[in-house]
Amino acid sequence: MNIRERHQAIEKQILNPYASFSVDSVGRDVFEEDDDMRTCYQRDRDRIIHCKSFRRLKHKTQVFLAPMGDHYRTRLTHTLEVSQIARSISRALGLNEDLTEAIALGHDLGHTPFGHAGERALNDICELGFKHYEQSIRVVEVIEKDGRGLNLTKEVRDGILNHRTTGNPFTLEGKVVRLSDKIAYINHDIDDAIRGKIISENDIPKEYTDVLGTTTKERLNKLIHDVVESSMDKNDILQTEEVRVAMMDLRKYMFENVYTNPLAKFEETKAVEMIKNLYHYYLEHIDELPKEFLSLIESKGEDKRRVVCDYIAGMTDQYSVLTFQKIYVPKFWNM
Repeated sequence: MNIRERHQAIEKQILNPYASFSVDSVGRDVFEEDDDMRTCYQRDRDRIIHCKSFRRLKHKTQVFLAPMGDHYRTRLTHTLEVSQIARSISRALGLNEDLTEAIALGHDLGHTPFGHAGERALNDICELGFKHYEQSIRVVEVIEKDGRGLNLTKEVRDGILNHRTTGNPFTLEGKVVRLSDKIAYINHDIDDAIRGKIISENDIPKEYTDVLGTTTKERLNKLIHDVVESSMDKNDILQTEEVRVAMMDLRKYMFENVYTNPLAKFEETKAVEMIKNLYHYYLEHIDELPKEFLSLIESKGEDKRRVVCDYIAGMTDQYSVLTFQKIYVPKFWNM
């Protein structure tokens, strides 16, 4: 019995009967021999961490565009906070932490530069539409490794695709990540908004703080404990109605007072127009795409509109600005 087989045996002994056991995985689209040390979900986690799209998350906007400060969240730190919360819940419920972590680390790989502003820009300008959760799947199935994809298990891909609010993952681990994403961004976005003097803790309506708490620590503890206590020994991931309503109403409050706040979003219009101009440019100059993207069109028959979205979505905030400047901003004559 090798290390992987011992780990799979331990999973059967200690995990919740409703957990996703790695030995029972649906598997990958392209068959691979099992690793002697790592389970399939551990391999998926490692592939995500080592891929280029994951590294670029550190230079992509979460909420605040180009903030002047080192402590505002980026798309990468958001991803790590989601992973931490999801793993804590999965561990408490006896679910598969490796699967949970792989889904959490991969859930936002398809996000654009400048956060949801970039996503809206591509969705508006491209007739094919653009959704970041669908793009995350394209990243792991089509774009990474020069068009070969990461060949992840079905369970991980399902969790990534269905982390959105309307999603319905088929594993409990995927359901945990879906809820942990909201728990993470509501709370860290409050923290960033307070740091940016957009709101203060006292501005948050008392009807929400009475249920969830008046600090980030209190809210996280309340939300995590509520999920664990409501879901223990059940084949679902649940919240009490009181906490669920308070969380979703607090989310609505954040949309109304932070996510659309002019002070937080004063540069968004520029970012949107920049993304749209880049889309038009590359659609008209398709030969200027990097060769790995051109091969998607030439060798795989992908629609050039989709591939242009692929390229732009993969850019970091800074790279998209530099690319725009290179294309559209005139250089001064220098003899």
